[in-house]
Amino acid sequence: MVTIRCRDVTFPNIQAIIFDKDGTLEDSQNFLREVGQKRSRLIDAQIPGIGEPLLMAFGINGDTLDPTGLIAVGSRRETEIAAAAYIAETGRGWIESLAIARSAFEEADQYLKDTANTSPLFAGSLDVLKFLYDAGLKLGILSAARTANVQAFVKRHQLESYIQLGQGVDEGPSKPDPTLFLQACQSLGVEPASTLMVGDSVGDIEMARRAGAAGCIGICWGTPAAAHLEAADVTISQLDEILVLE
Repeated sequence: MVTIRCRDVTFPNIQAIIFDKDGTLEDSQNFLREVGQKRSRLIDAQIPGIGEPLLMAFGINGDTLDPTGLIAVGSRRETEIAAAAYIAETGRGWIESLAIARSAFEEADQYLKDTANTSPLFAGSLDVLKFLYDAGLKLGILSAARTANVQAFVKRHQLESYIQLGQGVDEGPSKPDPTLFLQACQSLGVEPASTLMVGDSVGDIEMARRAGAAGCIGICWGTPAAAHLEAADVTISQLDEILVLE
């Protein structure tokens, strides 16, 4: 076990750190915005007039992405259901609405399948992961993205040597359900009380808190005073603020 320090907060007896992916390790804002825009356009092509409301629901406003919005924090399933609800408001049946949303999402995936490769790690992330791993910590990723996407991210950025768990949300609960964090800890072979969560959304913080985590570190790259992370024990603006004390 090690002692972790972030700014003026100390977390003793830590065995593991679990990271969110999008917005925490991966600078995926541009990609997520493109995904939302493409999904909206495809649905709007079938149901004119629905595109703009969908963008608002997704948390996309021009060139900006709301860090608390659906695309930023929701699972694939949650986003599909939200899109289907907007489609159903036009008078279509629920099964048809789900089918339209799912088809548009799959088409967007195919169209953008190579674009994800352009989403970089945030600067310095690889060095921090290596540093923490060398300090004896177990490291995992717990994302609202699908598990296959998490595993592809680990492989794409050659993180296999440091990341011992790549867990996403396929079916079942999504953040902030504490079950996800408990499952991740069990997979890593650690107790929640000796595990930290690092994430950029209120869902990350609430999930870990409810699961009995040792602590919650909020990250908002470049802006540590982010209001949506006020429930975190400490908020940082870059990963190298996570220090291991001797």
